[in-house]
Amino acid sequence: MELLPEGKKNQVQVLFEDQQRINEFSKLIMRKDATAQELSNVKQEKEYLDDVSLEIELIDEDEQIQYKIGEAFVFMKQSQIVEQLEKDSERFDRMIEELEDKESQIDSRISELKTQLYAKFGDNINLER
Repeated sequence: MELLPEGKKNQVQVLFEDQQRINEFSKLIMRKDATAQELSNVKQEKEYLDDVSLEIELIDEDEQIQYKIGEAFVFMKQSQIVEQLEKDSERFDRMIEELEDKESQIDSRISELKTQLYAKFGDNINLER
C-alpha cells in the first residue's frame, strides 16, 4: 500500500536515527504545550496576587484577614499578609522566568530538529501544526 500521491516515489530511507529525531520532536511538542499551559496558569495566579495585593493595602493594619496557604485559610495581620504577598510575588516571578527559559530551550531544540528533518525529508514530512 502506497501512502504517497500517485507519481511520487519515496526515495528517502528512514533510518533509526531519523525515527529517534521524529520521536524527540513529538515529545518536545507535547512538553512545549504543557509548559505553555503551566506558564499561562502561573501568570494568571500572579495577576490575581497583584490584584489582592492592591486590595489588602487598603485594609487597616491591625485587622485580622484570612490568607490562603495551600488548601487552608489562616488569620494573619494585614502587615504580615503584605510581606507574604511580596514573597509569593517574587516566587511567581521566578517561576515565570524559569518556565519562559524552559520554553525557549524547547523552541530552540524544536527548531534544530525541524532543520535536520526538513533537510533530509523535504516535502515528504510535515512538522507544522
